[in-house]
Amino acid sequence: MVYFKEVKTELVGDFREGIYALKAANYSIMSITIDGRRGYINNIRKIFKNVPIQMCLFHQKAIVRRYITDRPRSKCGNDLKELMHLVCKPERQQEFIDEFYLLQDQYRYFLNQRNELGSYKHSALRSAFRSINSNMMYLFTYTDCKSSNIPSTNNHLEGMFGHIKERVKIHRGLAKDRKKKAVRFLLGNWGRKVGF
Repeated sequence: MVYFKEVKTELVGDFREGIYALKAANYSIMSITIDGRRGYINNIRKIFKNVPIQMCLFHQKAIVRRYITDRPRSKCGNDLKELMHLVCKPERQQEFIDEFYLLQDQYRYFLNQRNELGSYKHSALRSAFRSINSNMMYLFTYTDCKSSNIPSTNNHLEGMFGHIKERVKIHRGLAKDRKKKAVRFLLGNWGRKVGF
């Protein structure tokens, strides 16, 4: 096992503690694939200065989908939804980047509209565009550093968590402390299986 800690919610402080623990244990970090939580990138840069950072493409798509929904009501939202289909296609990376900035320019006036109270009318759409803008330089690290085998998503890790949840769920009647012991046991065995 590399490192684990029980937390109620994911906080940047817990993340920072984890990466300090990895650094103290002298692990060689080749790249980091993140899910987009605020504050992660700054902490990674402080601790691992030159390590390549990849934004999980699945999480980026999910963030945008949360903002614009599955059925956007505006043309701008629909155009952004269509564009997001390209983000996971490495051969169309430059097309995604170019189209994103064209879309942003095309709808600049629409996105800057305000209501009578002075608030933005399309704040969710603005947030979707801001998220992509903020993460743009980390979306395609996996293609920029081809020799490093950087994963474009953290699906493998998420799948492992799903497997552990499934195994614990089988024992529905367990008390909370027994469930925690089961998770520790499964994490320990998983770490041995993959050679940690």
